[in-house]
Amino acid sequence: MLQTLALLPLLTLLPCYILHPSLAISNAETGPDIRWWCNRTPYPNSCTHSMGHLAHASHVEESHIHHMSIQVALDHAVQARARAIGLGLMNLDKHEQSAWSDCIELYEATVQQLDLTLRLNPLNPSSHSDERSWLSAALTNLDTCRTSFSEVNVSVSTIEPLLTNVSELISNSLAIIRLVRWHAHGPGFGPTHSIRSGHRQEGPWADPYAFPPARHQEGSHNRGFPDWLLAEDRKLLEVSEREEMEADLVVAKDGTGDFTSVGKAVDEASKGGGNKRIVIYVKKGVYEENVNVEMRNLMLVGDGIGKSVITGSKSAGGGSTTYNSATFAVTGERFMARGITFRNTAGPAKHQAVALRSNSDLSVFYQCSFEGYQDTLYVHSLRQFYRECEVYGTVDFIFGNAAVVFQSCNIYVRRPMSQQKNTITAQGRTDPNQNTGISIQYCRVRAAKDLRPAQNSFETFLGRPWKENSRTVYMETYMDDLISPAGWLEWSGGFALETLFYGEFRNTGPGSNTSKRVKWGGYHVITDPSAASEFTARNLIAGEMWLPSTGVPFTLDL
Repeated sequence: MLQTLALLPLLTLLPCYILHPSLAISNAETGPDIRWWCNRTPYPNSCTHSMGHLAHASHVEESHIHHMSIQVALDHAVQARARAIGLGLMNLDKHEQSAWSDCIELYEATVQQLDLTLRLNPLNPSSHSDERSWLSAALTNLDTCRTSFSEVNVSVSTIEPLLTNVSELISNSLAIIRLVRWHAHGPGFGPTHSIRSGHRQEGPWADPYAFPPARHQEGSHNRGFPDWLLAEDRKLLEVSEREEMEADLVVAKDGTGDFTSVGKAVDEASKGGGNKRIVIYVKKGVYEENVNVEMRNLMLVGDGIGKSVITGSKSAGGGSTTYNSATFAVTGERFMARGITFRNTAGPAKHQAVALRSNSDLSVFYQCSFEGYQDTLYVHSLRQFYRECEVYGTVDFIFGNAAVVFQSCNIYVRRPMSQQKNTITAQGRTDPNQNTGISIQYCRVRAAKDLRPAQNSFETFLGRPWKENSRTVYMETYMDDLISPAGWLEWSGGFALETLFYGEFRNTGPGSNTSKRVKWGGYHVITDPSAASEFTARNLIAGEMWLPSTGVPFTLDL
């Protein structure tokens, strides 16, 4: 799809009117004009400039402004991607080449996500969640590109012109989408209301998107399965190590399978193409390799935590970008894993070193572990779910800008380097209209074995704001006595303390006492269950739409 898009001429605006007569502009004095819409976006100048052809229309239909805001973002993204590819012809050193490679991959994803958004069927029950998720990811991709260049000490001015305008247009699209929804459905929504700040009329955590009921019944151990999972393979998610494993491909370190390398098995699976589901069984063993999964509908099943281990040692300290340091990276949608340990052994002195990075939409990790120090688990973007997993790390070891829910997981804080402070999360939401955030529900936060003897020598915090609109909530989670009374840590001075959203709801344990927590404007002790419900699997990741079909245990609500 991406290669096809690259060959297409830039989309012009006139064909949109020919192909979509319903998008025609009305000159009747019956509603807002383009200035009304643009003045309620984060970047009014970019909005009016990009849609200047509408300047003389006295009324612009909601469906038209909605469609055109995404169309112009896509047009500009296609142009910027072509210019970014041109940068590769310059004389770049190894580190610059690494950042450039990240950006090309991320721009390809952005163009694809904008195109998918443009093609959405509004009658599809999941279209509202899909739309915001894909636009949120498209914006996150560009921010990651910017970060990759800064990490290798290349002036961001080299790439900034290719990012800023497209980022602003995507932000405007997110704002317009929410504005259209509020205009149509929001209680008390009036023509003077602005969502430039991203604040919701029903409170700082409320979301105007209501997901229609699914046909599945909720259950904490629902065992429905997706269309792409054949009936004979359903047992793979529930198989015990004593049962005989059936899979499309088998990886075995001792040579008794189809491959001795996970990466080679993934490469073979990718040759199949289409939408066919592929199951790879990874037998007990330690596989030292870096794996990149681009195909959709891949399932990886191992023999259990600590038994089937995929390990690597790439790191920022070793010359990689954070994005490219992942031992295991997955971008293909609907990825599933069970019983696998993902590990990065670079160590704390190498700084950012990712064990797993997921850009996989509607992905599930069940009974897996993620082991590292700084930046262990990169929940980069899109909708993700983790159940009964273990996460080990020190600094910002659950980070990124996905919409992600962790349920019944164990979070183990390790011993950091001297003078370091432990921070569990570093959520990276840059735009208040992104539907992203980290939700940690029914989990346990404890010191790992190496930290316990020295626990009093190192402060441990629930998180810190990586980006301006960082959003993280702990709900009904046990916190041991390693958590600092303040709870949360600044990133740099007063940065983001008023614009972030950090919440705690009905947590337990000696570290859960909120009486001495930070007094930031963005910090909340949540007492209302309806407010906390915005961070459940039902609402944060639209779980009712897809979790019942994955076959893993889950809880949609509190």
